Amino acid sequence: MERRQPPQTEEGWYVLHDFRSIDWDAWRDAPERRRSQAIEEGVEYLSAAESVADAEEGESATFAVLGHKADLLVLHLRPTLADLDALERRFEGTALAEFTERADSYLSVTEVSGYMSQDYFDEDAEVEDTGMARYIETRLKPEIPDSEFLSFYPMDKRRGSEDNWYDLPFDERAEHLSSHGDIGKDYAGRVTQIISGSIGLDDFEWGVTLFGDDPTDVKELLYEMRFDPSSSRFAEFGRFLSARRFPPEDLGAFLAGERIPREGEESRGEHPHASSESGGHHHGDSGGHHGDSSSSGRGDHGSSGGPHGDDDEDLRSELEDMGVYAGQPHGEDVHAVVLYSAADAEELFEEVDGLRGNFDHYDTHVKTAVYEPEVGGDDGETAVVSLWETERAASTAAGFLADLPDVVRQAGDDEGDSWGTMGMFYSVKPEHRGDFVGTFEEAGELLAEMDGHRKTDLLVNREDENDMFIASRWDSREDAMQFFRSDAFSEAVEFGRDVLTDRPRHVFLA
Repeated sequence: MERRQPPQTEEGWYVLHDFRSIDWDAWRDAPERRRSQAIEEGVEYLSAAESVADAEEGESATFAVLGHKADLLVLHLRPTLADLDALERRFEGTALAEFTERADSYLSVTEVSGYMSQDYFDEDAEVEDTGMARYIETRLKPEIPDSEFLSFYPMDKRRGSEDNWYDLPFDERAEHLSSHGDIGKDYAGRVTQIISGSIGLDDFEWGVTLFGDDPTDVKELLYEMRFDPSSSRFAEFGRFLSARRFPPEDLGAFLAGERIPREGEESRGEHPHASSESGGHHHGDSGGHHGDSSSSGRGDHGSSGGPHGDDDEDLRSELEDMGVYAGQPHGEDVHAVVLYSAADAEELFEEVDGLRGNFDHYDTHVKTAVYEPEVGGDDGETAVVSLWETERAASTAAGFLADLPDVVRQAGDDEGDSWGTMGMFYSVKPEHRGDFVGTFEEAGELLAEMDGHRKTDLLVNREDENDMFIASRWDSREDAMQFFRSDAFSEAVEFGRDVLTDRPRHVFLA
């Protein structure tokens, strides 16, 4: 008898969805002193959980559940079951617990599977794509998005007499999941997910938690996926629970029946919720219905703080004295994600353009663009630059962008034996474009003679020939710093004042 090949899996953090119902009769009848104590201890517990005061790492969030199935959801992700056990018992010790009963719970663990990357599980192979390696890490240790809306449901893969998922050959299962994942691409930036495995841990095989700022985005995604064979033929679902996130300090307002967020408050959602293989929702046995996917990717991006700390602060101060804006940690007054791809530029642009349309749903998105080599060219590689107003938004986008075709590295984490810098936001006055490019070529000749210099490339926004950036690589950070302190760099700064529409800015990449 032929035995089907199961996908290999690797597990990360344990996940507990803790659903509570409030005893509203007891709450109304309780004296004010007891209710005040319950709110105080509840806020203290929830705040400590969300700040992960109990463990070295993890995530927690608080939600108001809609409908009759529960009133409160506390979502915890922690490295060990012992961590979750302690959190459960600590809650029972609060005065708030006296007014609650557990309506439901679900235990699972984040995971990635062989559907995502066979090389990841091959002892003799290395995952050379740093973007993929980071993406896998964010699937195992996901962030809980700041989205307002949450939808949770458990699910199984069908094992019927006619449609049995587990009787399909591995390649056929992978093909189903790949097709299923293509649907999720259209929802990137609008719906984020944490998928966790629960075989042997709870009643179903996976837990699916979807996040979004607009509940109809979640509804439309699930409706569209119902027509895909991976769902229509092979998926079975448990009950759905919907909830809205609120900060722990609003527990009193929640219990008082006040509107959360209060009137006039802006939506809590602030960043794209990139979550998936193939640019959308990734799918695999480790992800069940939606796949090997979770929330925000914690990719490192160009960082002026990074591992260099106070030294970079000193260098930024030096450059500021010269009139050069050297940026905040992660690169700018905005946060930058920069990846290099060996894909065809036209193909890459089409992929990026699709992502950008979804990113534009978020106020924190500044821009995402494709840059092609003008001079130098880094062996023909094309760059994708995505700028965001917040670090978390950029981190989430980084995990999603890492799945663009043929990504070879992400700026800031390649070539550990060298140090990179990036000059960005060079908006050149149109009448001086030729002067700028010519001066760059002359500067390239000078740089080639400097100790420690490896390469410098000029890349241009394919949609705006006057928007450019310069990327350099050096043997060491000190070699680059010597250049920044040189007369040649000062002269370049002065030149920039005449030909740029804004003062030159620089991003340092560790």
